[in-house]
Amino acid sequence: MPELNNSASIVKLIKEKEIKFVDFRFSDYRGKWLHITHCANMLSEDDFKDGIAFDGSSVDSWKPINESDMVMMPQSDTAFVDPFTTSPTLVVTCDVVDPKDNLGYEKDPRNTAKKAEQYLKDSGIGDVAYFGPEPEFFVFDDVRFGNRSHGNFYEIDSEEAPHNSSAKMEAGNLARRSQAKSAYFDPMPIDKGQDLRSEIIDALVQVGLKPALHHHEVATSQYEIGFLYDSLVKTADNVQKFKYVVNNICEAYGKTATFMPKPIYADNGSGMHVHQSIWKGGKNLFTGKSYANLSETALYYIGGIIKHARAINALSNPTTNSYKRLVPGFEAPVMLAYSAKNRSASIRIPHVANEKARRIETRFPDPSSNPYLAMSALLMAGIDGIKNKIHPGEPRNQDLYHLSSREQRKVPTVARSLREALTALDRDRKFLLEGGVFTDEQIDSYISLKIAEVDRYEQMPHPIEFELYYNS
Repeated sequence: MPELNNSASIVKLIKEKEIKFVDFRFSDYRGKWLHITHCANMLSEDDFKDGIAFDGSSVDSWKPINESDMVMMPQSDTAFVDPFTTSPTLVVTCDVVDPKDNLGYEKDPRNTAKKAEQYLKDSGIGDVAYFGPEPEFFVFDDVRFGNRSHGNFYEIDSEEAPHNSSAKMEAGNLARRSQAKSAYFDPMPIDKGQDLRSEIIDALVQVGLKPALHHHEVATSQYEIGFLYDSLVKTADNVQKFKYVVNNICEAYGKTATFMPKPIYADNGSGMHVHQSIWKGGKNLFTGKSYANLSETALYYIGGIIKHARAINALSNPTTNSYKRLVPGFEAPVMLAYSAKNRSASIRIPHVANEKARRIETRFPDPSSNPYLAMSALLMAGIDGIKNKIHPGEPRNQDLYHLSSREQRKVPTVARSLREALTALDRDRKFLLEGGVFTDEQIDSYISLKIAEVDRYEQMPHPIEFELYYNS
C-alpha cells in the first residue's frame, strides 16, 4: 500500500487499484464501527476534502432528528483495501464534524482521543503517549440466545469445550480437549485455533497492523493475538481493524467470535490489558531509578489511574457482563495496586531488558470497551496524576488473590458493577474535562445510554433466580 497522506493520493489509489467502492467508517459510543459505502466512480477529490454527509440522528445518543445532518471527514492515512469484500473496496476511517461550526463533534470518540493527544502536548509533559492493548476473544461454533417476557436462555458450543468430551460424534470423539481454566499455551491438536489465528494474522498485515504473536488463552476457545503498539489514536484505529478482521475470518471459517468479556461461567474471561508509556524528545519518560526502574513520572501516572479507576471503569469496562469478570478472588485483577512482574495486581510493571521498553500495564480493562474512550480516560487519569503528583503508595509484591480478609480491606478495588462505575464517572469527571478533552454533555449522554442497559439487565429475571428462589 503506497503512503496516503492527502485526498489526491486516495483518488490516485482508487484509479490504480480499480477500486469500485469506498467504505467510510466511524465509531459510535459503544465502539461499534458504522459505515456508508459509496460508488468510487461517483466520488471526486472534493468529496474527500469536504466530507461525506450522513444522518447523525440514527446513532444512539448523538443528534436529535431536527439537527441530524453531520459530516464524515475521511482520514487519508487510515485507508486500506478491504480483504473480505468481493468487489474491490477501499476502507477509510473518518472523523465526525458538526456542520454548524465545522469542528470535530464532541461525541465522536475518535475526536476525543485526538483531543487527549493534544492535551498531553499542550501540558508540556510529553510529545506522545504509546499504547499497546492485548484484546482477548472467544471463538465458538454455535451460539443461541433469546430474551422474552416469558423466558430467556443462552447456549454456546465449541469443539474445544470440555462438555463435549462425553458427546457421541459421527466421526468419533477424539477426546483432545482441555478442562476449564487449563488451556493456556495448549498446542495442537488440543488448540483448535492455530490455523485460524495464523490466517487472522495474514489479514491483519493486509489492513496495516504489525502482528507479533498468537496463542491459546486460559479459557476454552479463548485466544490472544498481539500486535505492535502505537500512539493513542492509531492504536484505537488498530483495535477497530483488529475486531473487524477477527470477526470476518471467523465467519469465513463457519465460526463466531466475541469480545464479550465473560461468556462462559466458571472459566476465565477476556481482558484487554493496556501497556502505556509517555515520551518526550525521543526519550521514554517512564524510565528512571525508582521502584522497578520506573521514573517518578511513571509512579504519578499510576497514582492517577488508581485514584480515578472506578470512573475509568465506566469506559474501560462498559458492559454489565464486564463485572462478571471483575470478581474478587478470581482471575481478573480487581485490587488497585501496582507491582513488578505481578499479574495479580491491577497495574503491572513488565520485566524488560531494554530501558526504551519501560512501561506500565493496566490489567482491568476489557475488549468490550470503545478503545478511543477507554485509552483516552487512562491517559487523562495518568496526566492528572503527573500534574498533581499523586503517588500510588508502596507496591504490593505478594499474591493479591490470596490475601487475608483483613489485608484485602486495606486495598482499594475497581467498581463491582456497571451502575457503580457510572455513578463514579458522574461524580469523578473533572479530570476528563481538563483541556476540553471530554465534555459534560458527552459524559451525560454516555451515562444515559449505559444506564438504559443497566436498567434492562437489572429488570430481567434470570434462570439462576428460578433455581434459587422459585420454591422459596
